[in-house]
Amino acid sequence: MSNTVLKTSRRNFVAHKGRMMLSAVAVLLSVAFVCGTLVFTDTMNTTFDKLFAVTSSDVTVGPKEAKDGEESPDRGRPEMLSGSALEQVRKAEGVKTAEGGVVSMSVTVVNSKNENMGSTTGAPTIAGNWSDNELKSMKITSGNAPRGPTEVMVDADTAEKHHLKLGDELRTIAITGDIRARISGIATFTVTNPGAAVVYFDTATSQQALLGSPGSFTHVNVTAKDGVTDEQLKQNIATAVGADTYKLQTAKEAADANRKDVGSFLNVMKYVMLGFAGIAFLVGIFLIFNTFSMLVAQRTREIGLMRAIGADSGQVLKSVVLEAFLLGIVGSVLGVGAGVGLAIGLMELMGSMGMHLSTDDLTIAWTTPVIGIFLGVVVTVVSAFVPARRAGKVSPMAALRESGTPGDKKAGAVRAVLGLVLTGIGGAGLFLATAAEEAGPGSLWLALGVVLTLIGFIVIGPLLAAGVVRILSGVVLRPFGSVGRLAERNALRNPRRTGATAAALMIGLALVACLSVVGSSMVASATEELDKSVGADYIVNSTTGQPVLPQAEQALRATPGLDHVTAYREVEAKVTAPDGTTDKEVGLGATDPTYAQDIRRKMVAGEHAAAYGKDSMSVGSEYATAHGIKLGDELTVAFTGGKTVKLKVAAITSDEGNLDKTMKYISTAVAEANVPADRMPRPFMLLATAKDGQSDAAAYKAVKAALAEYPQYKVLNQADYKQALKDQVGQLLNMVYGLLGLAIIVAVLGVVNTLALSVVERTREIGLMRAIGLSRRQLRRMIRLESVVIALFGALLGLGLGMGWGIGAQQLLALQGLKVLEIPWPTILGVFAASAFVGLFAALVPAFRAGRMNVLNAIASE
Repeated sequence: MSNTVLKTSRRNFVAHKGRMMLSAVAVLLSVAFVCGTLVFTDTMNTTFDKLFAVTSSDVTVGPKEAKDGEESPDRGRPEMLSGSALEQVRKAEGVKTAEGGVVSMSVTVVNSKNENMGSTTGAPTIAGNWSDNELKSMKITSGNAPRGPTEVMVDADTAEKHHLKLGDELRTIAITGDIRARISGIATFTVTNPGAAVVYFDTATSQQALLGSPGSFTHVNVTAKDGVTDEQLKQNIATAVGADTYKLQTAKEAADANRKDVGSFLNVMKYVMLGFAGIAFLVGIFLIFNTFSMLVAQRTREIGLMRAIGADSGQVLKSVVLEAFLLGIVGSVLGVGAGVGLAIGLMELMGSMGMHLSTDDLTIAWTTPVIGIFLGVVVTVVSAFVPARRAGKVSPMAALRESGTPGDKKAGAVRAVLGLVLTGIGGAGLFLATAAEEAGPGSLWLALGVVLTLIGFIVIGPLLAAGVVRILSGVVLRPFGSVGRLAERNALRNPRRTGATAAALMIGLALVACLSVVGSSMVASATEELDKSVGADYIVNSTTGQPVLPQAEQALRATPGLDHVTAYREVEAKVTAPDGTTDKEVGLGATDPTYAQDIRRKMVAGEHAAAYGKDSMSVGSEYATAHGIKLGDELTVAFTGGKTVKLKVAAITSDEGNLDKTMKYISTAVAEANVPADRMPRPFMLLATAKDGQSDAAAYKAVKAALAEYPQYKVLNQADYKQALKDQVGQLLNMVYGLLGLAIIVAVLGVVNTLALSVVERTREIGLMRAIGLSRRQLRRMIRLESVVIALFGALLGLGLGMGWGIGAQQLLALQGLKVLEIPWPTILGVFAASAFVGLFAALVPAFRAGRMNVLNAIASE
């Protein structure tokens, strides 16, 4: 009988291929997103691995203080080696060649029009010396290598992107000053350049211009003699120069360190994208469940006949599960292929944004298609199992009843009670999250509330459909008269099906609403905090995280019309409280005394200005409470790389707000007295205030003009700063909405599929309505209205649920200072209105097919 089951499953699958198509598309999209994400991130890993493997020398010698992949960007220049280190390394046994290298990422390169030549994707701008080691990854394809301070070489990708050519002037802005040079050559990467902008000078110019220290290097590239392994060479160098004198890394260790830094970012991106793929899979479950539920209902008589001629319940169950398995296989295999195409599309998109990824590095691990097909098949089979089990319970007597009997008109009592209980417990979890006094327990309550309310709404969906659809219909459908009433009855005909269809749309829109509430509340909270706390007129900081260079700070301080300029920097230190507790290394805010005017911090004890006295500091209220600190107590502060001193607590700031929360302040003078000049960090932000009576427009214009030569810095007044915050949150939300768009597309497919199958289910009914006078136009309108009310029902559930989640999240974030709750009503109402258009769009094809039905054939159908 197993062959018969297989043949029956295959026949039914082919017979209903049109009905299965949309479900297969849902599987395809979800699998494609998973496989595309894996291929894309694997390709990026391959790209960086090749780059790191090629550019790493056999052994790299660096300063002991340097961290992997970092160069003390807060000081504006990298850690350095003296020229003697190069000579020491050359004398080590097994060294074939050793050459000094200079590299800095704390630079900005601009063209003759003062336009930034750096990457727009977040990749660094790198300046260094041209050496033999660079020939491993680059070749000069035009002009020649730089031969003096007036020549510079640029990478081909940057030259092409910014239309640079030989002879063009570039200005490189570094902490030691500006260097102007003309392009003498263009070098092309022989491996993929992920997007960094690179410029090269000769070694002497690099040492002077980038380090301000002739004869110094940032690292030494060492090549081993034939027969000497990297580990042996590393050991020999350690013996020659002292094991703890410098930081020594083999090619593998250097590549692994770089890979770790990049890999952490790629992993975050991969798991975020896979999370959205999981949401699409969840939505797809409802689509597949609905499809098989309706197919089973429509084939009740056929299944009854199978049971009557000897098929047992297990065989019927296997038949439907096999159909789902075939659907999963077809959708998943197509999804794997689409995923590769999606990955290539993402690579092209990143290329247009400046991050170059070559299809030569396209990486398709064997695990990718296996994971995609496994997930697609499992999700499809699991989704179809309940309808399949229901099919197995069809009795032979069902062959005597009319096929296509609609499902239960009301959800069962057990389901209703279970849904209410889950929703109630979830609602209690959300309430407890809002009432939590600590973020940790509150987060757990919030997570529990989100999960249980989601499941509860899904379970209770049929019960809600019976009531909510009637209310919506009274507003939306009743104006359309009898056609509207027919659409309402069709939507209410099978509440379970309507609930499942709406649930698919509900999930995506709930996340949209939740994130909209959280995003709007974040912006509103930050805006209120700025209005309340920021007294400075202008804020200057870098768009790329670079420190403020001395020449830029001097230009701002020399601007006429300003009352004062405050530099804000952070110095690293270990702080020991009077109770003997030593915190791990923390950042102390080292600022000018005028910072107390620029930022209005609420005080618990003392005056903020007192923190800037000699041998004084301030602490936050949370720290003070935890360690029993009061005014006049002394803290032991061990400055990193500097002195250890005792500082008196002259002020205790409140940690109620979100601006500089928990920060400890000292004056710039105290920092300079205890931190060596070569380890003193540069400011990362400047605050400026105009003189009283000075025109804001004139002062603003003067500040912008003073920093016009430094395009890496933004000058923002308070209105600009608020808009920048809003834009940042908006960009993040738009990206999230784009990723959620996949789930919403799958949900729309679910609405289309439900309508299409319900049209087939009601073929005879439609024929009878047409026979008694319903026009094609009225029929199409009825189906469109049914679709609209289902979409609006899903949107109402999703937006209501999402706002509940968002309010709970905002109340939890209020513990961190985000105290303003703002509901983005324009967004919420816009999404609700857009849902009606989604419903109209979803109904186009089903309504068109229904309108083309032959009346007599429809009436004669069984």
